[in-house]
Amino acid sequence: MKTRRPELGEIPHSPERRRWLRQAGGLALAGLLPVARVAAAPLRPTPMQSAGPFYPARYPDDSDNDLVQVAGRDAQAGGEITALHGRVVDTSGRPLVGARVEIWQCDVNGRYHHPRDPARAPLDANFQGYGRDATDGDGRYRFRTIRPVPYPGRTPHIHFAVHGAGLERPLVTQMYVAGHDLNREDFLLRRVPADLRDLLLVPFEPGADGGWRAEFRIVVDASGRLS
Repeated sequence: MKTRRPELGEIPHSPERRRWLRQAGGLALAGLLPVARVAAAPLRPTPMQSAGPFYPARYPDDSDNDLVQVAGRDAQAGGEITALHGRVVDTSGRPLVGARVEIWQCDVNGRYHHPRDPARAPLDANFQGYGRDATDGDGRYRFRTIRPVPYPGRTPHIHFAVHGAGLERPLVTQMYVAGHDLNREDFLLRRVPADLRDLLLVPFEPGADGGWRAEFRIVVDASGRLS
């Protein structure tokens, strides 16, 4: 009976090699040998939405990231104080550094600080209505604002716009309170494909100071183009 000769470059299956293969297999199963990493799936870009009619006609004198305390006023805004934060990243998870993040929303009475808002509820002069922040080296932004309340015909939401950091155009979207009863009736939220709505729905959790905490991640296309 002929003995098979190893091909050029082939390592013969010696008893020592078979024993090594068995040991290596056991180590790999035990997690003691490095295993090739599987590339992570790209993140889904945040859906774009309308800016609505109440983006500020002019920026307020106080346009920082604390909407609850207006410069020159002693009282703070009415409503449930919320620490809102998050990151702006591309689809591979890399942070966008130095992006300008803007938010605007109605006050606790359901009034936008905009001359064309037809609502007749009193205006909360202690609420800034609009604010901006710049992302840090990790793509993070922070705001101090109020938990959003319903606006006539709309579920509670906060408007967002992201500018700069190499983006070809601003990303404009809206953030919603996860689990709110009015979400199912909101005509703008219902326009978002059902499998993407969860990207705009944010849980509000009790904060250590008695207010709320909310985290909203914003994902832009990895090339810098917004979807």
